[in-house]
Amino acid sequence: MEIRTRLCTLRLFRLEDIARLIELANNRAVWRNMMDGFPYPYTNQDAERWIAHCRAQQGKPNDLAIEVDGELAGGIGCKAFGDVLLHTREVGYWLGEPYWGRGIATAALTAWTDHLFKDPDVHRCQAKVFGWNPASARVLEKCGYLFEGRLREAAFKDGEFADFVYYGRIAR
Repeated sequence: MEIRTRLCTLRLFRLEDIARLIELANNRAVWRNMMDGFPYPYTNQDAERWIAHCRAQQGKPNDLAIEVDGELAGGIGCKAFGDVLLHTREVGYWLGEPYWGRGIATAALTAWTDHLFKDPDVHRCQAKVFGWNPASARVLEKCGYLFEGRLREAAFKDGEFADFVYYGRIAR
């Protein structure tokens, strides 16, 4: 699977991504804006486990690499829900710090959201960002996601309480 944009390509993770994945992900500034399932420090074992997880996804992969100029630059994915949220996907993305501020996250998320909405079972995409991360909120807004609410001090990350800011987009 491959999704091309002007700035990046979304593709499956590969074993040869391990060294670059460690290099980019082992960054406190990246980790600070991720859920705690994204480890720090990011080790070789973490990278191997992540690549194995991604390679085990059959049919419709939920997690893709973001590639820029032939190099791994980050990752993007979604989580499916069940029950009454069956038609909702929570999206998430990250970029290595050298790629910040270049429009890559916006290009990747636009392409990923468009791809998800091609599935007739997906009606809504949503995302949450830490209140201290306005850059990620701007990415969501540029991709057509609307601000839906703020959960005050709902998260505990890096030794402090943080707001979660929620965004959503409906398939049209």
